[in-house]
Amino acid sequence: MILNHRLQHAEANSPEAVPTHTTDEPQPRGAKVHGDHPIDHNEAAQRFIAAPHHESTHDERLWDLRGKRDGQMHGIPEWEELREHASRIKEHTLANLGDYLEQFEHAARGNGVHVHWAKDADEHNRIVHSIMSDHGAKSLIKSKSMLTEECGFRDYMAGVGIDIVETDLGERIQQLDDEPPSHIVVPATHKLRTDVAAVFAKTLGTDPDNSDVHYLAEQQREKTRPLILQADAGMTGANYAVAENGAVVVCTNEGNADLSANVPPLHIASIGIEKLIPRVADLGVFIRLLSRSALGSPITQYTSHFRAPRPGTEMHFVIVDNGRSERLGEQEFWTSLKCIRCSACMNTCPVFRRSGGLSYGATYAGPIGLILDPTINRRKYSALPYASTLNASCTNVCPVKINIHEQILGWRKVMAAQKQPKLVERIGMKAAGELLSHPKAYRAAVANVDRALRVLPQFAVNIPLNPWATPGRDTPTAPRETFHEWYQRTDGGRSEES
Repeated sequence: MILNHRLQHAEANSPEAVPTHTTDEPQPRGAKVHGDHPIDHNEAAQRFIAAPHHESTHDERLWDLRGKRDGQMHGIPEWEELREHASRIKEHTLANLGDYLEQFEHAARGNGVHVHWAKDADEHNRIVHSIMSDHGAKSLIKSKSMLTEECGFRDYMAGVGIDIVETDLGERIQQLDDEPPSHIVVPATHKLRTDVAAVFAKTLGTDPDNSDVHYLAEQQREKTRPLILQADAGMTGANYAVAENGAVVVCTNEGNADLSANVPPLHIASIGIEKLIPRVADLGVFIRLLSRSALGSPITQYTSHFRAPRPGTEMHFVIVDNGRSERLGEQEFWTSLKCIRCSACMNTCPVFRRSGGLSYGATYAGPIGLILDPTINRRKYSALPYASTLNASCTNVCPVKINIHEQILGWRKVMAAQKQPKLVERIGMKAAGELLSHPKAYRAAVANVDRALRVLPQFAVNIPLNPWATPGRDTPTAPRETFHEWYQRTDGGRSEES
């Protein structure tokens, strides 16, 4: 799967429903990032867990989204057929990506759209800056786009004197708080409404003691709408790019993409090369899966098709690689490019729900981030594949059937081969491997540990040498007998039945 000469030349929206619990505890922040040094997910997760109201609200809210997703799934008899069909469409498109990219470019140019190719984040940012400079544009309104987050777009534009205003409510909250999004669909889901009230009081001059969600939303709208009306340019991302007709499709629940694309005279769309699908007819499959998987709702409020510029305006598409073609050549990990950024894997993941998205220190958090981030920077994100229980729930809910848990395990093998884990961890895993390969020794060790856990108090168990014990988690009480002991005593349960 080698991309064609055109790609070689080029050398994930919903309204943020703020939780209603109130608390005076400080808002937890993200992982500490120092240049190219590895992200310390565990340290940042501990700080999130140390704020129990944030942690519990975050956990409950995302699990509620997972429950709503399941409700929608059970309401569609052909759900599994849809997943399989979506997976095959994506795999087919990726296997023929060069051809579909050329087809998309040809159709878009035929529609009057200017098409640009960016090999990486820096080139994407320079291209957008150049477009704006050519039009004398100094301000830009932007709908939610994970690709632009990945490219560090806002920071770049701030450095060249261009004002960016996020129009998605969750993204706007995060922008005003000088934080990246913590979730690819609900960017500020880790915040309580009191956190938002404090941010708005500091940046928008609102009443710091009023955390009513209707008041907060209205104040943000009143402060942001004039900026939208005065903007020189607008930017959107793309949920899908249709090769057949050269159109970009964006799904939102606030209509902010429509504002960004239609109010200013200049519309720029940033498109990752993996967003291609072959035909308009294929959209029906993905539209049925996307919002149901993300939020448990049948469809987004707005599914907007941007195909050609309006009279008197310009439309530009910036098609971005940024490591994707390299990932496409990785035999074990290339199917991660099927991701449609629905966040279902995040909502179901017990580690993500308990640790918060900012603890990953990356644009993409949760299970999908564990397999995407190392392809961006293997050293910096070397510890992330270990932030998983490998319970496979992420794979089970993925609407395009990415084998996420298997790829997480695959990245652990890559990191182990490169000696990325700490020495003490490698020694521990090697010892565990030896123990698990000798059944008698394993059973004896389990029996001894069980006996010790039954009599030792928690303070004697929760010590640094016990990797299970953390400030937010006690070692569970040992059962009275092991499964093996029960099996031997009951003849596999048969004697209990009689």
